[in-house]
Amino acid sequence: MDVAALAEEKAAKPDEGRSAPLEGPPPPPPKPDGAHPRPEDLVAKAIAPVKVEYLRAPPSRSRSTPEAGDAADDDVNKKKNAPSNVVKEKKSRRQLKRERQQEQKSALHICPEVAKSGNVDACRYNNNCRFSHDLDGFFAQKPADLEGSCPFLSVGEPCPYGITCRFSGTHNKPVESQNPPEKSFEINSLKKDLQKLLWKNKVSFPKANAQLKLLGLAGGNKTKAMPDVNQVEIHSESLNGPDNLHLDDDNGVLCSSANEAEPALITCTEKDCLEDASVIDPSRPLKKAKSSVDEGRCLADNNSGTYHMDKDFKGINAQNGPQEISTDSLCSSKVDLSLKPHPRERKLIDFRGKLYLAPLTTVGNLPFRRICKALGADITCGEMAMCTNLLQGHASEWALLRRHSSEDVFGVQICGAYPDTIARAVELIDRECLVDFIDINMGCPIDIVVNKGAGSCLLTKPMRMKSVIQAASCTINIPLTIKVRTGYFEGRNRIDSLISDISDWGASALTIHGRSRQQRYSKLADWDYIYQCARKAPDALQVLGNGDIFSYLDWNKHSADCPELSSCMIARGALIKPWLLTEIKEQRHWDISSEERFNILKDFVRFGLEHWGSDMKGVETTRHFLLEWLSYTCRYIPVGLLDVIPQRVNWRPPCYHGRNDLETMMASDSAADWIRISEMLLGKVPEGFTFAPKHKSNAYDRAENG
Repeated sequence: MDVAALAEEKAAKPDEGRSAPLEGPPPPPPKPDGAHPRPEDLVAKAIAPVKVEYLRAPPSRSRSTPEAGDAADDDVNKKKNAPSNVVKEKKSRRQLKRERQQEQKSALHICPEVAKSGNVDACRYNNNCRFSHDLDGFFAQKPADLEGSCPFLSVGEPCPYGITCRFSGTHNKPVESQNPPEKSFEINSLKKDLQKLLWKNKVSFPKANAQLKLLGLAGGNKTKAMPDVNQVEIHSESLNGPDNLHLDDDNGVLCSSANEAEPALITCTEKDCLEDASVIDPSRPLKKAKSSVDEGRCLADNNSGTYHMDKDFKGINAQNGPQEISTDSLCSSKVDLSLKPHPRERKLIDFRGKLYLAPLTTVGNLPFRRICKALGADITCGEMAMCTNLLQGHASEWALLRRHSSEDVFGVQICGAYPDTIARAVELIDRECLVDFIDINMGCPIDIVVNKGAGSCLLTKPMRMKSVIQAASCTINIPLTIKVRTGYFEGRNRIDSLISDISDWGASALTIHGRSRQQRYSKLADWDYIYQCARKAPDALQVLGNGDIFSYLDWNKHSADCPELSSCMIARGALIKPWLLTEIKEQRHWDISSEERFNILKDFVRFGLEHWGSDMKGVETTRHFLLEWLSYTCRYIPVGLLDVIPQRVNWRPPCYHGRNDLETMMASDSAADWIRISEMLLGKVPEGFTFAPKHKSNAYDRAENG
């Protein structure tokens, strides 16, 4: 059965009735009483108790192998009529470089200016342009347009991709919409001017450097003489510290960290953050300072010279976008920079009872957060960003800080190993982005992060934890939150002994994942220990729990068992079934149909094309992240198929078929089926397309995969 036929069949009979399995023999008849294991016995073995009439014989391949779903079995591929090359082959650097060079020489690598206007003369570089200007060659190689309309037209904006858009045939068609489109926009993008300064190591961090000096954490990062305390503008000549090394207190060697910057990008500093006060020279006129207090906070736009108001979206209107404000009205009045707010006087975020979507690696991108926001999330947080990459101006890392206009309470999560790196990163984020809070990840279990001294490694170094939290919390005026695990080694929990100190160091909220670093995602989360920590926490520190929440009953149980717990963070449960947020809001088990699930995927694709672009590259990027998400959603078992509800996050689904063909395909752990679903939404995959899930979320025998 080809994709077109499947789509037509799905549209003809959406979800009513029970159809035969998509592929393979018909389901076996129910066994006599006593022949099939009892549901309680299956639950005891962490096997999902699927009703007998939906069970079917397993395929020849093993479900628990790490390669499950890679379509390596030829017999399975023939039955599923799917490509056999879904395992991503490893290419050498030379091969990748050769492919990039060939792509640049291709007519498909057309100049963006020419593509946007459709006119060869639109490019100002003419023959010196590194892109192709061959329109005839481009149209000869361009794949056919996809079905549907351009996503940018639906939001009332002209398509920025012009003829390269995979929906370019619909650009001249009127959009049929009875209601005006809701204004949708993104902020927190990395500006080119700032990126160039970061590349050249020419961004100064006066607040972070002053705070590090006060805390005695300057280490090897020596700077030249600090300016007078009353001088409100720091000149670039005073911050030309060339040293960018700090002492690794574990190995006793010098290591590279965030570099001292030279010219001041924002030249405002606080009087009480500097030492050695001296009398200001009355002969030198003072320049106007920009206010650094919460009221009237301004954010510089390097491209337009305008400023956008503050951290709570007060200057952002959902209908009109960012509002430009005159700099004269913000910076003309003199501000007493000595009035630094106490950490307890900051604007706090009330997490109590709120649905907090966890920062999720790879899948927790902006389009996915928009899906979760529409399904009931109250607070969202971006994916974990590495501080060193942010300070070096990596565009891919800054993309993790992007915020959509629908995210009314939004935070970013960062990860770093040293207080100087983290302090400068939080100052840069606070200065350049609109965020409501910054979260520091001290629980990441990934080896590449831990081996560099970040993530869970900080749990073994409480004094460095103290330095990191103090330096970061005193550098910014927005709330600082921390995410940790119970400890580094299994059976040796330690957060309960640090929880009071974490509050004193300046954190506003603490999220505890109920597993140790050594456990990764194996075994169930230890909620009794989370309750113990919440009861020990001071009133000023909000404590949130995290781990294994997969139904509204789990949410209710944790809230009732420990009233001291402010809220619970939703993580893997939202990856597998994002409508979990709706279930908690509406206090019900949602037996969601395959058609409703498919509509959610449609919305994700539309949001992805708006975010990553509707050209060929944007379509394939959207496809990639859709496939990564499908590698999690296949673990969901519909409520109507279970003998015992609700489903638990650690249950392994047996081989079963759904109530129709689409539901059966969505339950498959084969990447070949995920690709078929993506083709129903984004057209045929390119020739030679390969895919393997990054986190092997369809492999159940690996501890790190749950």
